Amino acid sequence: MKMMKPSPPPLPHILPLQQQLLLLLLLVLFFSSSLITFVVSDSNAYTWVVCSSPNSVFAPNGTFQANLAAALSALPAAAAAAGGFAALSRGRPADRVFAAALCRGDASPAACSSYVADAAAGVAERCPNSKAAAVWYDKSFLRYSVANFSNDVDWSIQKILYNEGNVSDPTRFEQLYGDLMGGLAKRAAYESNRMFATREVSFTSFIKMFGLVQCMRDRSDDDCYQCLQQSVAAMPNCCWGHQGGVVLTYTCYLRFEIYPFYNLSMLGAEAPPPALAAAPLPDSDAALPTKAGKGSKKDKEEIVALGVITFVIATSLLSAYFVYKSRRTKSIGFSNVEDEESQNGETLLYNLGTLKFATNNFSDENKLGEGGFGSVYKGILQDGLEIAVKRLSINSRQGLLELTNEVAIVAKLQHRNLVRLLGFCLEENEKLLVYEYLPNRSLDKFLFVHDNHGQLDWATRYKIIEGIARGLLYLHEDSRLRIVHRDLKTSNILLDQFMNPKISDFGLAKLFDMEKSRGNSSRIVGTNGYIAPEYVRQGYFSTKSDVFSFGVLVLEIVTGRQVNEFHGMGRAANLLSYTWKKWNKGLASQVIDPTLGDRYNTSEALRCIQIGLL
Repeated sequence: MKMMKPSPPPLPHILPLQQQLLLLLLLVLFFSSSLITFVVSDSNAYTWVVCSSPNSVFAPNGTFQANLAAALSALPAAAAAAGGFAALSRGRPADRVFAAALCRGDASPAACSSYVADAAAGVAERCPNSKAAAVWYDKSFLRYSVANFSNDVDWSIQKILYNEGNVSDPTRFEQLYGDLMGGLAKRAAYESNRMFATREVSFTSFIKMFGLVQCMRDRSDDDCYQCLQQSVAAMPNCCWGHQGGVVLTYTCYLRFEIYPFYNLSMLGAEAPPPALAAAPLPDSDAALPTKAGKGSKKDKEEIVALGVITFVIATSLLSAYFVYKSRRTKSIGFSNVEDEESQNGETLLYNLGTLKFATNNFSDENKLGEGGFGSVYKGILQDGLEIAVKRLSINSRQGLLELTNEVAIVAKLQHRNLVRLLGFCLEENEKLLVYEYLPNRSLDKFLFVHDNHGQLDWATRYKIIEGIARGLLYLHEDSRLRIVHRDLKTSNILLDQFMNPKISDFGLAKLFDMEKSRGNSSRIVGTNGYIAPEYVRQGYFSTKSDVFSFGVLVLEIVTGRQVNEFHGMGRAANLLSYTWKKWNKGLASQVIDPTLGDRYNTSEALRCIQIGLL
């Protein structure tokens, strides 16, 4: 019988190059994840210090210095024994020193003692002879003063630091950040005995976001939560798009990164929190290992080195994968643009029926306000998205050309301090613009309405001023288009849920050529009191026109008074002239909003007044 020749085995399936690179990357990351995920430094690096003014110093070799030395030497052991926090005082009333120290929640008692000792030595070195000082290290915080600060409610932000690296999708990153850190703020304030919480969430398939928040334990739950809320809101306003950051205050601490900076092995694996209750945290540090831990320094160095090597390999493979992918994408006719202004900035053409349904047929109950060009309505789309619909008046002077101009301009702009345009509608003589909905509405509703006035503490006002300045700088200098707003005022500053400001209403904006510095308008537009004099007299407008309006805004925010409030009262023509007279007499502090009392930073307030008058 003739032997049948066995058929050859089937050829192995060869993956395309793109999939090979991705598979290899996954394998490298899988085998290296245990090395690069849990290697956390034991160091306690210096971060920031605040010393008392040169006018508030103590005499060397006196009683106060002796009491301070006694307090600083007692804090390390006291904090370690009390689970990471201690507050004490030393001396008689005339020269008494009040001091407090806090260790980060992932520190063991032995490590905590060492960390507080670092802070005590650091504050003595950096603030010699100061009667009050505070110092932040990576894993400890120490504060002392001649006054008892235990009952002070101070949420003022002393410093914000950020990671210089940028993320690829800042809009989604900020949303993830808000959800993560907002949830941690509630857990630390209301569900943790140590007022400490950590958690990690996935940003991409390969990148996680790690968050940590903590409060001084002598604060109330509400004080802790309010401080953390303010800190959570401050970070995006300062450092949009960065990979990590730290917010330092006297009451609370916040940090987030895209790498594990706290000790996961000490804290234990954290289960994802349920919908209405957060995962429990350990109540004490008693079971946590000491600073030395297991393994020699050489072992740790080898682990770190191996982790770095694998990370570099993984990064290289990831880069090769995306380069290949981008080339392949271009070869079949699709663009792969990574433009900050155009990314996530695509506008939609909405159906009139959809917007009528969303706004209950533009009912008065849904009406948010009315401006020079028409009314604004709140709407809810079928997917639950809340929107604000600007319905331009039929007889509005803003024609189709101006509407198209606004849509074209705003659609190109993406900045955290600008209201985002979602789309528009041109049907049945209706001209509608669809914006993101901001729950706190406009600044004037808080600044000039008595019932809401108390919500604007100094820290919030200062944050609003900074945010408006950042948005204006983007319009004038940082966007590809140079844009003059021409109607900057309190009612055109909207506030999100964290009281972050966003500039709105670009219906009067003029598109500038990059080489132009000023333009001429045949129609004077804007609001009386905010308009620059040269614009009124000659019709010339430029970025300086907006700067003038910004100065008026700043004075209104600091004083709590409207620009034209003085008209017809015989004392001054307007807020600017009134403030200028006080400034020249050296009485500028008298114009600061009296409802603030003494709860404001004097140097910041006077600097804002000076900026408003420039």
